[in-house]
Amino acid sequence: MILYREKVIIRDSFETDDNMELETIENEYREDYKIKIICPEFTCLCPGKYDQPDFATISITYVPDEVLVELKSLKYYIVSYRNKEIYHESATNKILEDLVESIKPKFMRVRSDWNVRGGITTIVEKDYAKKDWDGDPKEIELKTSEHTSVSR
Repeated sequence: MILYREKVIIRDSFETDDNMELETIENEYREDYKIKIICPEFTCLCPGKYDQPDFATISITYVPDEVLVELKSLKYYIVSYRNKEIYHESATNKILEDLVESIKPKFMRVRSDWNVRGGITTIVEKDYAKKDWDGDPKEIELKTSEHTSVSR
C-alpha cells in the first residue's frame, strides 16, 4: 500500500501569485534504482514576447531516497509553466530546484530539449547529487523503451 507522505508547496517565483503543490509518496524500496519521467509537451512563453510559446521535452531521471514524486501533481506542476515567461536555462534550473526541495532524491538530472527557434536548438541539462550519495552519475541515464513515442 502506498501512502501519501506530504505535500510541498512550491512558492512561485514568477509574476503570478500561484503556489504549486508537488505531492510525494513513500518509496517502499531502499536500494538504489532509477526512475525516468518524460514530459514531451512542456510549454512556456518566451520572455518579452507574450505571443511566442516555447516547446520542450523535459526528461527527469532520478535515484529516489525516502519518497517519490506523485505523477499527477508533477503533471500539474509542469502544465503551470504554460503561461509563464521564462528562459530555457531558468526553467530547467527551477524544475530541478523544486523537485529536489520536494523529494530530496539521492541523485537527479533534469534535461530540457527545446524545439528549434530561429534555426537554433537548445539543450539544457543540470544534475544534483546528495553529498553522501556514492553512486556514479555516468551510470544513471536510462534509455526509453521502443514502445514510447519519445526516444530522448
